[in-house]
Amino acid sequence: MSLPSGTTRRRVLGAGLALGTLALAPARAASGWQPAGLQQARQRDIASALTGGHYRILVSVPDGPRPDRGHPVLYALDGNATFPSLALMARMVGWRAGLTGQDQPVVVGIGYARERDYDPARGRDYTPPGAAAAGNEGGADRFLDFIERELKPLIRGLAPIDKARQALFGHSYGGLCVLHALFTRPASFQTYLAASPSIWYGERVVLQGIEGFRQRVATLPDKPSLMLTVGELERGTIKPGAPGNPDPRAAQRRMVEEADELAARLRQMPGALARVQYHLLAHENHGSAMFPAMARGLEFFVGGGTSV
Repeated sequence: MSLPSGTTRRRVLGAGLALGTLALAPARAASGWQPAGLQQARQRDIASALTGGHYRILVSVPDGPRPDRGHPVLYALDGNATFPSLALMARMVGWRAGLTGQDQPVVVGIGYARERDYDPARGRDYTPPGAAAAGNEGGADRFLDFIERELKPLIRGLAPIDKARQALFGHSYGGLCVLHALFTRPASFQTYLAASPSIWYGERVVLQGIEGFRQRVATLPDKPSLMLTVGELERGTIKPGAPGNPDPRAAQRRMVEEADELAARLRQMPGALARVQYHLLAHENHGSAMFPAMARGLEFFVGGGTSV
């Protein structure tokens, strides 16, 4: 659309400059930098009786009227890192709801209240139990119990939730936890989003859950869905001429190969999953792959679609 011309155009531009002046005035008048926050976001630190851990729970609840069925809700592991991006992505879903018909989800980031706890707590909470679990590791079942029995009731007290539209996102060790949750308790969530999962952990102990998974989903009237993603640079060789360098540690752990093999294995289980999508993310390494995985995962969750 072209701009108006003549006097009308000058008035429009003048009004815009006036609004700009008003918007900038508080910034010039401020005595210094102010803390920045995210709209629709709040946080609370809680202690779990089930894991003994201290968690920082970050929540974004959509503004406006709720959907008839209640809000879908996305639970994100590593919430200190993943919540800001996912909360903004979810707001974009809300802004475009009139065009897409998609419901903006509540986003729940599950982080850690104390920075010193971050690495050991992830090792405790995100790794499956098994003979290979060392030290304080192998506590994924207790952590998933915490989500189900302590956290979900807390979130239901903040907003009306659609229990039939719940998703779990995790990256790296978090992606490992997502797969463990899918295989051992497939009814807990309807959508599982596993980004660059550490399938290698504990001599691939997470894959031991697949046989039990077959039996568990056989009795479910509604099957869960899975999106599996991994970065192209997480393997030892890349396509000739492709930018970037392989991630040596990820390559040694066969991140791409393990994800390839798991996706193929699950596709050979007809009727076990409602949808399966697998994405090899071009030019992404283990760290950077988290961000496109969040964007694609959110769309997979709220937008539906077919298997790939």
